[in-house]
Amino acid sequence: METKAAIGQRGEELAVRYLRDQGFLIVARNWRAGRYEIDIIARKMGMIHLVEVKTRKAGSLISPEASITPAKASAMRRAARAYVGQSRVMDEVSIDLVAVDMFPDGSHHIRFIAEAVEFGW
Repeated sequence: METKAAIGQRGEELAVRYLRDQGFLIVARNWRAGRYEIDIIARKMGMIHLVEVKTRKAGSLISPEASITPAKASAMRRAARAYVGQSRVMDEVSIDLVAVDMFPDGSHHIRFIAEAVEFGW
């Protein structure tokens, strides 16, 4: 049986592949500053995308999208502000979600939700 960490890692790999296929340049993965973390930092057409990856086994009680609670959204905004401040980002910033559903047969379904969380400078 695959652990949660292994499922999450596989989901992140699929998300990176998906984003690259969609024309995103991957700038960084698993960026950290203190307790803040951003799964994927990508760039496309002059915009910086700070991407949270949520992976679930298909049929889970909570969808990847539903896992973005108000508390999680607030943490994502704090991480985004930390990254923007540390990296001196001057471009537009979007906090996005890549939702990955994993099926028992090994297949998957990916959804990209642009601006899943409002940045709110």
